[in-house]
Amino acid sequence: MVHFVGAGPGDPELITVKGLKLIKEADIVIYAGSLVNAELLRACKSDAEIYDSKDMNLQEVLKVFEEAEKSGKNVVRLHTGDPSLYGAIREQMDWLKENGIDYDICPGVSSFSGAAAAIRKEYTLPGVTQTVIITRAEGRTPVPEKEKLSALAAHQSTMVIFLSATLSEKVWKELIAGGYPEDTPSAVVFRATWPDEEVVWTTLDKIPEAFQREEARRADGNMKQALIIVGRAIDDKTVYEYSKLYDREFVTCYRGKASSD
Repeated sequence: MVHFVGAGPGDPELITVKGLKLIKEADIVIYAGSLVNAELLRACKSDAEIYDSKDMNLQEVLKVFEEAEKSGKNVVRLHTGDPSLYGAIREQMDWLKENGIDYDICPGVSSFSGAAAAIRKEYTLPGVTQTVIITRAEGRTPVPEKEKLSALAAHQSTMVIFLSATLSEKVWKELIAGGYPEDTPSAVVFRATWPDEEVVWTTLDKIPEAFQREEARRADGNMKQALIIVGRAIDDKTVYEYSKLYDREFVTCYRGKASSD
């Protein structure tokens, strides 16, 4: 049995109760060492086999799955954040299915949720936007033509951009070309929920400068976990409407219309 487990964005306390339980019970743990907080491995059994997938290719990971199945061992495949987002789990699950090996998925807290907590903002505001676009810039991994940043920018919604720390200049050029104003409120969140978390507030046109300053300041140059957030919803000055759900005049199946005072 293979359990795909979301490790959360960095803070080891942000793993789910179920995810931690699976780690404690696992005979084998394969974790994404370049992103997952190794503190979570303290929960492993003393005799658990631990593999760091940053040093492994897909075939090597699948080989561990195969040997575990033969030995009757259960495996936790520990992915950063929530494995449904940029987790590269489909190829693993397809192989498991083809080989008759059972698996399941334990969701986790995504870094885009961790970033929202870091900036203390709500991505969706009534009267401003009710949509969040989670995407990435095109680099060595291509994106479909209809999902180019310049095309997505037409929606003017909140956008959370993953895996694009080295492409910040491309990001701002494409978003502006697609329709976002240059002064659109933006934030770059470095290592959301980790002890060295940092938020840099900026505007869309100054995003590349934010990355350059942070890269120069960070001795390790570790920028992989940076998220770019763009949109009016994250600006304190944005005028928005109050939620209808909690409006005293708004009738729901749980609450009738309030009587006038």
